[in-house]
Amino acid sequence: MAITPLPIIWQKDAPKDTYEKARVGRVFNARRPGRYPRAVVEATHPAHVQEAVQLANKLGCRVSVRSGGHSWAAWSVRDDAILIDLGNMKHLEVDREKKIVAASPSTTGMMLNEKLVPEGLLFCGGHCPDVGIGGFLLQGGMGWNCKNWGWACEQIAGIDMVTAAGESLHCSETENSELFWCARGAGPGFPAIVTRFYLRVRPRPEVMLKSIFIYPISQYKVVMDWITKISPTSDDGNEIVAVGLTPPGLDQPCIMANTVTFQSTHDAALAALEPINRTRPSGALVEIISEPTSIAEQYADQAAANPSNHRYCAENAYLANDSDATAVLEKAFTTLPHQKSFALWFSMAPGSRRVLPDMALSMQSDHYFALYTIWEKAEDDKRCRTWVHDVMKDITPSSVGAYLGDSDFQQRKTKFWTDENAEKLMKLRKKWDPKGVVSGYLDAGDSSGVNGLDNGEWVASSLA
Repeated sequence: MAITPLPIIWQKDAPKDTYEKARVGRVFNARRPGRYPRAVVEATHPAHVQEAVQLANKLGCRVSVRSGGHSWAAWSVRDDAILIDLGNMKHLEVDREKKIVAASPSTTGMMLNEKLVPEGLLFCGGHCPDVGIGGFLLQGGMGWNCKNWGWACEQIAGIDMVTAAGESLHCSETENSELFWCARGAGPGFPAIVTRFYLRVRPRPEVMLKSIFIYPISQYKVVMDWITKISPTSDDGNEIVAVGLTPPGLDQPCIMANTVTFQSTHDAALAALEPINRTRPSGALVEIISEPTSIAEQYADQAAANPSNHRYCAENAYLANDSDATAVLEKAFTTLPHQKSFALWFSMAPGSRRVLPDMALSMQSDHYFALYTIWEKAEDDKRCRTWVHDVMKDITPSSVGAYLGDSDFQQRKTKFWTDENAEKLMKLRKKWDPKGVVSGYLDAGDSSGVNGLDNGEWVASSLA
């Protein structure tokens, strides 16, 4: 098939509506950024990516990359860059015998599993159905049952990419291994552009059951103490979360303990949930005990909790293993600023105690916490963002770092890697992109450039 001419939309030439749709039409967060690329390339083939990078080198400007458009801070939208949008570059192919799937970066976890599940396979992509695997995997990939099955990026077998110099390469453990090391945890600072992932997939669990218990927020301490105590020794098929939210139909602040188990038999699933069901605190407003669920249903629930066309401010922290998570997170769970917002504690133990493979990803702890502050009206921006800022300021003394995927480098600095890995990563970024062609980390003033991020202690920026 012949490759079409470069599909590029120039800001200076295109109709305003055409340019705006290309600039932010696929940005999930309705808080649109006031940043303006000089052009947008809507790539349909890896050759378009290569041509766009070569064009940027010729013009002396940067490129930025959009896979799924789900980064909360809209990292892909950068001033005076050539934005390479991968939404129209679609490739999805399964090798069932080798248990390898080849997929383009804008492929979502839901798209992957719609293809894989009927073939008895599963990939642990993002929980939200519209998250592209590109950014998700580069950040590490906190996917399904991460605490037991590991990080999604550990299942990357190989990557096709275009370097900052415009060269097409393949990388793996044995080929261009420096870039392969970076690709598993560098996040938006990866010094190249991925055009295809080759991913190891796992057998699909035959049975999925769920147990959900929803309590009034007045029982926060009892419920949180219980779930944080029982989680580390729970069955290794159990994904466990606690959520502060206002559930539809209840119209009051609540805390929800939600466990999904992935098992080979129905009896095994019942046994995995039994200790949780048996020890649950009394007083629940809603009890769903060991009921069937599916990946499709879980995606639908996530879509409902993360609605499109809304304004978002997300933040996160890994709490120290010995911290009192209940006390540290109380304000976040009990004072949410909007009924659509939610706070989440994600059980990461015992996987958080294992030695990770040699890769850029290196930050984890027993307790992962994230805020998803969601609202609809621009006039609520300052109130909601200030609330996030104040909550995170209180949580920071108990934090050891953060996850790239739910962060905004414009708003605060923190640790995203161990010091050793951060130093190695920033050196490799300079080696592979010495001119700063790939935009990298969007910090305050978009000034990180070839130096990358300062992997330092928490520092708040202004709420500009």
